[in-house]
Amino acid sequence: MTEAKINKENVFEYNMSFYYQSTIIYFVVLALYLVIRGEFVEDSYTLVTRDPILYFLGLILVFSLFALLYNKLLNKRIEVTTDGIAFIDRFKERRFDKSKIVFVKLFRQRGSDKSKKLRIVRIKIEDRIRPIMFRLSDYENEKLFYEKILELKSETEKN
Repeated sequence: MTEAKINKENVFEYNMSFYYQSTIIYFVVLALYLVIRGEFVEDSYTLVTRDPILYFLGLILVFSLFALLYNKLLNKRIEVTTDGIAFIDRFKERRFDKSKIVFVKLFRQRGSDKSKKLRIVRIKIEDRIRPIMFRLSDYENEKLFYEKILELKSETEKN
């Protein structure tokens, strides 16, 4: 296998589908509201611009677009390698060697049903006071990511 393929399999990017879906849904709701609320007078369409609900829907759409663009700009990803784990975004990169990892624990989110796969990973690092926590479902290719985290956990427990 080539270096590029190995690196591609070990990099798990932040799942942006929620942001895309919510932005599209808010846009569709705004468009439908404009069509329904608009006035048809003598074969012409008049837009109602003094409607507070219209402003509220527009504000929600702007916030949704801002969140989408912000997360797209960050380009968050986690890389699990044979040496350790790395948390990478556009502006910084934090790499932790396996020898620095004290433990890796997997939890289900409190209050979640046992059938749901909301797993939270907690990684304790030697030099850090607080552990690093993230949800597996927040990243793409959740099953492979889960397997890689289990491999990392088993390798850190051996040391």
